[in-house]
Amino acid sequence: MSSLPACPQCSSEYTYEDGTMYVCPECAHEWPTAAPGESPEEQRVVRDAFGNVLSDGDSVTVIKDLKIKGSSSVVKVGTKVRNIRLVEGDHDIDCKIDGVGAMQLKSEFVKKA
Repeated sequence: MSSLPACPQCSSEYTYEDGTMYVCPECAHEWPTAAPGESPEEQRVVRDAFGNVLSDGDSVTVIKDLKIKGSSSVVKVGTKVRNIRLVEGDHDIDCKIDGVGAMQLKSEFVKKA
C-alpha cells in the first residue's frame, strides 16, 4: 500500500514522487510535495557558517580561500557576493562573483553580510 496521495485531478492511486513534486502517470498532473499553504522552498532552510538563515537575494561574504576547480584562480577571504540564489544540491548557493563569473558555493563557507 502506497503512502503517497492520490492525484487531485483524476484521483489515480498510481502517483509517484519526483524530487519536490508528485506526478500522476495517468493524467500527467504535477503538484508540490509540500503541505497546503507551504511552498517547497519553505521546507528547506539554508544556513551560513554561523547559523544565520540565508534567502534569495541576500549578500554574503566568503570566509575561507576557495580554490576554483579546473583553474589556478582562487576566491579570496572577504570576497563579497551579492544577490545570491538558493538551489538544491551539495553546492546550495548559485551566484555571480565579480572577476570570476558564475559559480556555485557551499553555504558552510560563507557568512551573511
